[in-house]
Amino acid sequence: MSEKKVLQARPRLGARVLDAVERAGNRLPEPFLLFLLLFLAVGAASALMAALGTTVDLPDGGTEPIRSLFSAEGLAWFTTTLVDNFIGFPPLGVVLTVLLGVGVAQRSGLLTALVRRAFGRAPRWMLPYVVGIIGVSANIMSDASMILVPSLAALVFAAAGRHPVAGLLGGFAAATAGFSVGPFITGTDALLSGITTAAAEPVAAQTAPVTVVSNYFISVSCAVLLAGVAGLLIDKVLEPALERRGVSRTPVAGAAGSAGAPGAAGGGGDDEGERADLRMDPELSPVERRGLLWAGAALLVLAAAVLAVVLPPNAPLRGEGGSFLPESPLLDSVVFLVFLALAVPGVVYGAVTREITGGGDVARMMGAAVKDMSGFIVVAFVLAQFLALFNWSRVSDWIAVSGAETLEGWNFTGYGALIAFTLLACVINIFVISGSAQWAVFAAVFVPLFALLGYEPGFVQAMFRVGDSSTNAISPLNPYMVVVLGLLRAYEPKAGLGTVIARCLPFSLTFLVLWTAVLSLFYFTGTPVGPGMDARIAP
Repeated sequence: MSEKKVLQARPRLGARVLDAVERAGNRLPEPFLLFLLLFLAVGAASALMAALGTTVDLPDGGTEPIRSLFSAEGLAWFTTTLVDNFIGFPPLGVVLTVLLGVGVAQRSGLLTALVRRAFGRAPRWMLPYVVGIIGVSANIMSDASMILVPSLAALVFAAAGRHPVAGLLGGFAAATAGFSVGPFITGTDALLSGITTAAAEPVAAQTAPVTVVSNYFISVSCAVLLAGVAGLLIDKVLEPALERRGVSRTPVAGAAGSAGAPGAAGGGGDDEGERADLRMDPELSPVERRGLLWAGAALLVLAAAVLAVVLPPNAPLRGEGGSFLPESPLLDSVVFLVFLALAVPGVVYGAVTREITGGGDVARMMGAAVKDMSGFIVVAFVLAQFLALFNWSRVSDWIAVSGAETLEGWNFTGYGALIAFTLLACVINIFVISGSAQWAVFAAVFVPLFALLGYEPGFVQAMFRVGDSSTNAISPLNPYMVVVLGLLRAYEPKAGLGTVIARCLPFSLTFLVLWTAVLSLFYFTGTPVGPGMDARIAP
């Protein structure tokens, strides 16, 4: 074989790097086992440090010893608090409550109908920008957005005479990037804020409380920016590149998983294809349009009722002195209001479309949503124990104080540290695609550490979200990439994961740069990233 052929046969550097990343990621244990191993590792570290007489200088001036899990005190603590650690785990109640509302809004077909309505009414030239807007905003549908948005986008692009693969891959890139940002409060906000609250417990007296709206201002800003940029990249970069490469506009004969066929993303057999939240026809039926009108009316009535208990000077949801910030019943009621904003229109829509004919249907939809999250509940059990031990043993305090002193010694406590943390989250996300699992590990270490350097936990959470979401579309460990690849092969039978990654890479890199720029703007101008959440801890 000639030297030229040998070089041609050898995989390119980019392909070899991606292969290495995929192999490394596949070696990571499942989240349940990961946190169990971390629990045991912290337990072993606490025992060793206690045996060595290690102490930690707390921010309030006191000095405390490291406590060992493998001691009489540790055994008594673990056996008597295991249930409380789990039940009192902040994300648990918040996530499940929001999910009950999401279950009704999604399973009744309301959320999918809204997406279909937006696609069906968009003119041809605007389609890429509609895909960007819907993709970035569709995280309210949770993981379903990463299947429904790309599939519907491919359908609508094909019907409008545009390249369906541009809709497919552009929709996937927008939906994955928008998973942590958007104009709506979702289960992701509840989950991350709960983990942050748990991790910030050692420094809670000095920091602002973290709620589901603590990152709302920066999330909305990023959503608006990224939606437009995603549309621009689809229109000016992705679609022209597909045309130059001569990628087929129609499904190849014999190829499976056609993204251009209605219902291609439904999966799960005929029964699942009948579900209201999996209908793929962009055109709504008359009863669905009527359902949207009634659901919108119900949301307006609900909003009027909320304003009635918020706007008057002595309204019950105002805080002390009639204020809303930094604390008020309104902020504490956000989870309840999000639940109502999802469940009430969902019930009204379902009643009009006859998807809901009684209370049993509502309970079934809520139950299905909780069932979908059963894996999280199992992982939450061991995650709660890990974080509780991390805090009780004071290993978290020791890491935070030692890390803060080291960074201060290097004079690495300002803007550079923030960017380095964001990039670290960006890289690690390629290996650990579960944002909640990654944040649980990061938060336990970096939230107290950055708090000692003067940064609010809610701002640290915002930095993580920037890095985490940027690489979702190019992580070979993203399970939905395999689904999108199957749809792509209807047009390109020889396409592989590298094909999806290469075409989504411009989106990820652009999103990362713009996200970081927005984060920097909030940081340097002192603009709160959410209600009552500044970048720096108030003196």
